[in-house]
Amino acid sequence: MPTYTGISSEAFRHPLDRQAEQALRNLPGFDLIARKFVEFIYERPQLVYLMGNTIQVGPRQYSTIYQMFRECVRDLDIYPEPALFVLQNPQANSYALGQENPYIVINTGILDLLDEVEIRAVLAHELGHIKCGHTILIQMAMWAMSAASSLGELTFGIGNFVTQALIYAFFEWRRKAELSADRAALLLIDDLNPVMSSMMKLSGGSIKYAHECSLQEFIRQSENYKALDSDGLNQVYKFLLYNGAQGMMLTHPFAVERVHYLREWAVSEEYQQIRQGNYQRSPASGAVNVTSKSPENDPENLRRQIEELQREINRIKRSE
Repeated sequence: MPTYTGISSEAFRHPLDRQAEQALRNLPGFDLIARKFVEFIYERPQLVYLMGNTIQVGPRQYSTIYQMFRECVRDLDIYPEPALFVLQNPQANSYALGQENPYIVINTGILDLLDEVEIRAVLAHELGHIKCGHTILIQMAMWAMSAASSLGELTFGIGNFVTQALIYAFFEWRRKAELSADRAALLLIDDLNPVMSSMMKLSGGSIKYAHECSLQEFIRQSENYKALDSDGLNQVYKFLLYNGAQGMMLTHPFAVERVHYLREWAVSEEYQQIRQGNYQRSPASGAVNVTSKSPENDPENLRRQIEELQREINRIKRSE
């Protein structure tokens, strides 16, 4: 497996990811959310939950998975090493979160469904999110949307600033961020087929009938899906499906669409140059410039923060 010493996330970050983040940053209300997010949300509760209810991967715990994970961390030049947890859940899923202490959670459903190279691709994908600084923005999106759906007095007024446009922009960015993480997976695996086959299996793979799944047919399905865009009405349907037409907004692009984007990049000059060692080496700055801090004297700090936030909200309302 190739090692990309000193690589910056900007070397492989998808341009649609950059564009969607900039659009999100430019919306009214984003700056307030960014400034106040870390004052109310801490990583500790989730880490305590994971330590208490999952298996933390290490040299003597899921040693095979840990070895693959350490190699991916090394090859994508991530420091310090994030924590990795395995959660007992048959749903084939994984995610990365955390800013001060980034971590990855991978469900047992992934371990049961995928082979080792495909599991490595999933780990590399999640590490791509950490490398790109996506995790803090993902947490911010989750918090902002929760605030918008809760009672105003319980959200300290934040719900007043989480508009439909801001929610849409958060989801749009989350979907585009997946394209950058997919590129990270391809870079580390250095083989397009296992990355695509992991997407196929996560879409509808079966442990019992895996031998009847064809990657070539899935690629053909991806091409047929892309061909639907020739009809403008289908593009409208796609937009609606992504943005809540079936009751919920989607956080990931459709797998066949991800396959299309990744196949395009796999034959690009940009990808070939990175594989040859010609890539941007400046350190990644992350997606959002906010500083996290640990709580001190929580009740008193929280009281002062609420008062400060309320003053800020009142000031903004008076200026409107």
